[in-house]
Amino acid sequence: MADTQNEVSAANDVNTVRDGKPGDGESGGSPEKVTMRVWRGDELGGGFTDYVMPAVEGEVVLDVIHRIQASDAPDLACRWNCKAGKCGSCSAEINGLPRLMCMTRMDTLPEGEPVTVAPMKTFPIIRDLVTDVSFNYEVAKKIPAFAPGPEPEGGYRMQQVDVERGQEFRKCIECFMCQNVCHVIRDHEDNKPKYAGPRFFIRFAELEMHPLDTNDRRELANDLGLGMCNITKCCTEVCPEHIKITDNGIIPMKERVVDARYDPVAWLGRKILGRSKKTAQEAEAAG
Repeated sequence: MADTQNEVSAANDVNTVRDGKPGDGESGGSPEKVTMRVWRGDELGGGFTDYVMPAVEGEVVLDVIHRIQASDAPDLACRWNCKAGKCGSCSAEINGLPRLMCMTRMDTLPEGEPVTVAPMKTFPIIRDLVTDVSFNYEVAKKIPAFAPGPEPEGGYRMQQVDVERGQEFRKCIECFMCQNVCHVIRDHEDNKPKYAGPRFFIRFAELEMHPLDTNDRRELANDLGLGMCNITKCCTEVCPEHIKITDNGIIPMKERVVDARYDPVAWLGRKILGRSKKTAQEAEAAG
């Protein structure tokens, strides 16, 4: 995120200033105005452009972006959908921090200072604030789906604690801000082919902790970089759904991977009780 802030500072010398209400002569620092410093460009490069807009009470960042599109920059590219914090589409870096534009209120940002809005750094830029997040969908294809065993007489049953444990992970809206802030791929592009990232580590956890599932994804989780995570909790800090990604997902998954590989008592228990699961390869072969 420091890289984004440095880019903002460096862009000050080359910014274009556009006033959403020309002719009134007021500066962006005035309470009646807000200066939006928006990144414009594509995969070939770009920079920040200033748009000075009238301040409107109760707005979120996405509202101001829409007003810029409706006035000074109709060609400004921005991805959004629900405007209710549930689709995860409008992720961006606001003042250097990954946030949802639709859930970031303008009155919570420093008054009198420009508001920088930049695309997520970890993913390739398509145009302006829109990035190519298809990397995440490719990772998702590698994870075997939930596969319950034969339904017993009387139907499937679960303890409430198991229901609640998985429900936390299912709150994920796939905004991919946890992926964006994870330094393992944010700062090291070459790690992407072998690193699933926090979003998918909690997907692993959701499935592995389900008592009715018959697939074993622990070796796959290890192959997709679970051990590379050094639990800095930066993913947890940016999650808009307040999922405890590190504490409740990644750390328990690390423990399960270690148990599967090195714990002789757990291995013996699985043999005696016949609780072996299908590996990811076996699940894929089974279709």
